[in-house]
Amino acid sequence: MTGSRRVALVTGAGRGIGRATAIALSAAGSPVVLAARSVDELDSAVDEIAAAGGDVAAIECDLTDRAQSTTLVERAAGLLGPIDILVNNAGIGSSADPRPLADFRDEFWDETLELNLTAPYLLSKAALPHMREQRWGRIVTVASINGRVPSPFSGAYVASKHGVIGLMRVLAVEHAGEGITVNCVNPGPVHTQVNDKRIAFDAERLGKDPVEYERGLTPIGGRLEPEDIAPMIVYLASDEARMITGQAYNVDGGVNMA
Repeated sequence: MTGSRRVALVTGAGRGIGRATAIALSAAGSPVVLAARSVDELDSAVDEIAAAGGDVAAIECDLTDRAQSTTLVERAAGLLGPIDILVNNAGIGSSADPRPLADFRDEFWDETLELNLTAPYLLSKAALPHMREQRWGRIVTVASINGRVPSPFSGAYVASKHGVIGLMRVLAVEHAGEGITVNCVNPGPVHTQVNDKRIAFDAERLGKDPVEYERGLTPIGGRLEPEDIAPMIVYLASDEARMITGQAYNVDGGVNMA
């Protein structure tokens, strides 16, 4: 990553895509603030980044709590300086409570939209003043291929991911002339704890062997790893990506070639 010192805030950074992204951003030269709910996972990620010589800090934060979403950016800035790069990665998947929309729990709908859509809204809103002041900023939101195509038994998840892509495109239009870019990355099936549960649910639902089912999830074969997603996020956060905004890039092993 070229340019001056660019401070990054990564949510959901304790494990999976968020952790891989925080490590990759640090390796590219960014001081990184990690935010997540699990202290043990945060401590482990911080230790790994610090051992490699990275400038890193961490904040325990539950983004289902709107008050915490509202204050996270300022808390992060107080640790390492104004936020130049925001990676909205924290989220909840359908595997927490998969069911048809007719039987959907309203509480799970609210929780999913709070974390997957409202938290990125609040965090982006809070980070924008930092970025506008210096006329440089990068907002990268981890959406999903389900922001393009539906999946059964996941109404809230699909709605939230369609919604967050639209929201980020509004931000991209509104701030395009200010040195701020706003983009999404749409992962396909990634080897994470959340996706493990969804794989097990779908394999049982479809009467398939879980191992064989996983092998056929992508045209390339199998699932992606978190480290397959991070390079795209790092690129979109770089100086070199200055002319890319309002986009939603699939990184999905060929699942959705649109």
